Amino acid sequence: MTESGVHKNVTRVIEAGRELGVDVVPRNFAEGAKTAQDAADVIGVGVGQIVKSLIFGVDGELVLAYVSGSNQLDEKKLAAAAGGAKCKRVDADAVRTSTGYPIGGVPPFGHLNPLDVFIDPDLLQYDEVWAAAGTWHDVFAISPADLVRASSGTVTDLRK
Repeated sequence: MTESGVHKNVTRVIEAGRELGVDVVPRNFAEGAKTAQDAADVIGVGVGQIVKSLIFGVDGELVLAYVSGSNQLDEKKLAAAAGGAKCKRVDADAVRTSTGYPIGGVPPFGHLNPLDVFIDPDLLQYDEVWAAAGTWHDVFAISPADLVRASSGTVTDLRK
């Protein structure tokens, strides 16, 4: 935690957002959220408005998928979108090493290493969606257009 009581990861997300022209206003929920439905319930939005940040290895290269909380990721679709053949889950250490954030707290930007990003088009139907802000206790609202722009993401069908 910093002196202001904001976690250092959240501060990093706020600063990265500022550099990208996105105003990150984090909301902290002490109880956190283990699932997209938990997050939606705590925030007071539909589960489809929750951005699930999923990191996978595609032919040995890590990629990031932003999927609507109401959808499941189709790993074959993600592999094809990334130009690969095989897609597999990676462990928590790989997520933290590549992004600098823990599973459940990976934001749309401000990562340690650049990753190719793929975005579920179902997120685009909302005026705002909610993404992790660096921890699994902190979230922020972002427009889908800013999510796509700030993450340099490719919108493609990822739904199972």
